[in-house]
Amino acid sequence: MAILILQHEPSETLGRIAPIFRDHGHRFDIRRLDVTGGKGPRGIPPDFDGVDAVISLGGAINISDNPAWLDAELNYLREAHARQLPVLGICLGHQLIAKALGGEVAPMTSGAHEWGFHRVLQTPAGNTDTILAGIPWGTYQFQMHQQEVTRPPDGATVLQNSPACKTQCFRVGLRTYGFQYHFEVQRERLDSIAASRDRAAVAEMQKFGIAPADLARQMTEHWDAFDRLADRLTSNLASFMFPLMKKALGARA
Repeated sequence: MAILILQHEPSETLGRIAPIFRDHGHRFDIRRLDVTGGKGPRGIPPDFDGVDAVISLGGAINISDNPAWLDAELNYLREAHARQLPVLGICLGHQLIAKALGGEVAPMTSGAHEWGFHRVLQTPAGNTDTILAGIPWGTYQFQMHQQEVTRPPDGATVLQNSPACKTQCFRVGLRTYGFQYHFEVQRERLDSIAASRDRAAVAEMQKFGIAPADLARQMTEHWDAFDRLADRLTSNLASFMFPLMKKALGARA
């Protein structure tokens, strides 16, 4: 049994999730949808045999670009949620979960965007959510997006928001969570962007008027707190969200 990872491009990896989840005894089955188009033996699985949970990662592509794997992933996320498997989405993955469950995703209003560290606030529901335990009501989170969840799925609870993006984190049911921000990102990737080595990321942020030096200054101000709290959030996910299905199955066996 393993956690199925739906990866949409080489640079969008598990980051800090990998070592922390492995320390908790989890294994991964990584599928590169940008390589397979979502099809074939290393694409999206035809069933849920051996799948403990699903994590959908980020990506520069938008849902409106209609990538080849889009419908297959939406269907798989919808079915995983219906089966009450733990389902986690980050950035693009967060938007894909919202879309799969009947929500809406669109460009941010008036050409707005969030690129770099932006302040995120918790809702009253977020302040009491187990996965966000130990996370302050206001934090600076690393963002890379210009589209957002404009309407969460029916029955969803919004746990975090920001002035520019009203759905930074939502929960549907007990085991499905979406996060617009990149809590998984590690220092090495941001150092690469700040040093202009990650050309694609640099080109994207420069499109929004942000220079590598701007990111370097933000990291000086926010990285230490972000890093500590991102580890806490990831540990919460590994400890409280992903074992739930195993326990539930054991109770019914």
